[in-house]
Amino acid sequence: MTDEPDIPLSAEELAERKMRFLFSLRSKGITDARTLGAMERIDRGQFVKGLFADRAYEDMPLPIACGQTISQPSVVALMTQALAVGPRDTVLEVGTGSGYQAAVLSCLSRRVYTVDRHRRLVREAEALFSRLGLPNITAISGDGSRGLPDQAPFDRIIVTAAAEDPPGPLLSQLKIGGIMVVPVGQSDAVQSLIRVTRTQEGFDYEELRSVRFVPLVEGLAAD
Repeated sequence: MTDEPDIPLSAEELAERKMRFLFSLRSKGITDARTLGAMERIDRGQFVKGLFADRAYEDMPLPIACGQTISQPSVVALMTQALAVGPRDTVLEVGTGSGYQAAVLSCLSRRVYTVDRHRRLVREAEALFSRLGLPNITAISGDGSRGLPDQAPFDRIIVTAAAEDPPGPLLSQLKIGGIMVVPVGQSDAVQSLIRVTRTQEGFDYEELRSVRFVPLVEGLAAD
């Protein structure tokens, strides 16, 4: 006996699933219209493969290649909303992962630079960005903890891996008036999502919520 083939969802079913997805985000405190619009435009299902593909629209983190994860949609949306990205902004993302967060940010900004220590993830994300028609994303294999000094300063910086403290090299690459969102804390404990705003006098810190991310690791990976 063979398995039944997957039956594509109808237009009505797709619309209902998208409506439930957006309602879930609103119920988690996502109110910014531009953020919701970007989350609606970028289909998370394109970024989840294999056994977990049918769970792409659930509000939960899922495993991806190289021992990494794709964050749950409500956290992606929260971090995006907290960044308050403008249409003329240049954004640095540390931790490309599946490419989902970078794709969402590309809908809101002028340019997104995304860096990951895993070459495989960067290659796969680049192919997906091309297929989705997102030309304003530049994906780079490198040590994201050092940022991209050649492209600095940045209007916005987002870190999708947890550091013990906001990394100094990244803080130095943030423009005056710029915002960085970063999870901070020990890798084996619940971390705090922090919004850092650079001012003329220094840095202002605001704690947003508890989160759990993979640790920020220096250097390039073998894969």
